[in-house]
Amino acid sequence: MKKILPVLSIFVLVSGGLFSQTLNLEQARTLALANSRSLAKYDMAIRSSILDERSQLYKMLPSLSATYSASMSYLNNWDFINPIDTFSANARFSMTQIIFQGGKSFIQKAISAIATESVRNDALAEYFNVLDAADNAYYAVLEAAASLEAAESSLQTAELSLSMAEIRQSSGMINQGDYLRALAEKEARENTRNQARRNLALNEAKFNSLIGIAGTAELEDIDFNAYEDLLLYLAGISDEEADSLYERFWQVLVQVNPSLARAAFNSQRAEKNLSITKRDYSPTLSATIFSTGLNYSVEKGFSSTSSGGVSIRGSIPIDFWVMANRIEKSKISRDSAALDYIGAEISLETEMHSALINAFAQAESVLSSRRTLEYTEKHFEYVMERYRLSQASVSDVTEASSLLITSRNNLIRARYGFLQSISKLRSLGVIEDEERLLEILMRDRE
Repeated sequence: MKKILPVLSIFVLVSGGLFSQTLNLEQARTLALANSRSLAKYDMAIRSSILDERSQLYKMLPSLSATYSASMSYLNNWDFINPIDTFSANARFSMTQIIFQGGKSFIQKAISAIATESVRNDALAEYFNVLDAADNAYYAVLEAAASLEAAESSLQTAELSLSMAEIRQSSGMINQGDYLRALAEKEARENTRNQARRNLALNEAKFNSLIGIAGTAELEDIDFNAYEDLLLYLAGISDEEADSLYERFWQVLVQVNPSLARAAFNSQRAEKNLSITKRDYSPTLSATIFSTGLNYSVEKGFSSTSSGGVSIRGSIPIDFWVMANRIEKSKISRDSAALDYIGAEISLETEMHSALINAFAQAESVLSSRRTLEYTEKHFEYVMERYRLSQASVSDVTEASSLLITSRNNLIRARYGFLQSISKLRSLGVIEDEERLLEILMRDRE
């Protein structure tokens, strides 16, 4: 709520299509959280579970009830009489308290508490799912915008090449085939640019739907320089450092990861259900206190006489075969939950290794793509200079231009792929503070 409240004014503006300022990633995350219907449903589910927990507590308290009755007669020995003259009423109050139930009430309350914590855990998982979706949508828009910019640049190069080819073709310096190749290249680059525009529009629409805005906001660029140290470290991480990072990150996950916590809650609940089923062998005992101290009739008026008493009721189960069957079934459920927890551990560990390996690979890809782009830019400049001097053909320019646009797009994909891998690690570790995540990832850095 502390994050949502300061940005509510922005939310109102963008919902009305009036927002024209730059939107940064943190604001996008806050708007996505405020606009999430799934989180709102989890909020209601938590409140409902808390009410269920209170209901179990109330069952442990005395149960109060009050009854009343009234009567009138219109016949007496077959003679009609005035019904009002025979009116009478009485009230009865009772209070019942369970004295002994084999501890079932306390176990049921514990099960309700586990259920509440389980819903809270699911809400936490959804919270980070929304954050992850906001990050990915934000990155997708920026990646599409960068790809469009690269496509525009490539189209300008193709247009320049075509204009030079037209001059040379008119002067007979190149043949018709080379000119047609330059024309085809320009058309292909224009088609790529149009597809990039469409892709950007689609990603903007998805992003706007996620954060709940009606207008189009300009997104603040990501400062990739802030991740330079992390890129260099992860790209060149040693086997020993990687093993240490696996172990360190795993210690974080076993404490906070929602999927593992969900399996643990299910295991605890199954254990409690087995315990409460075993209590079926225990006798139950309850006491009821009642009073009938208030009476009224037309003939006698109010009566102050009262009566009360205590009744004790107990039951002892004797259908042991039925209870034994229930216990055996509860044991199976408990053992199944234990296996599910082991499976959740294995699945989470595999997911963690995959996410970290992906982060290593993406970091290497960023550095490699960046070096490749530097080389292809110099190569393209060299080829264009030779083309201006009529020492290179249209095919040479086309090949160099294709290599350049491919290198640009590879770097764009690698950069945003790396950011998405960091977002995935944050969600796995339930780490909202990015500085803490970076500290965990780079703790072994010399």
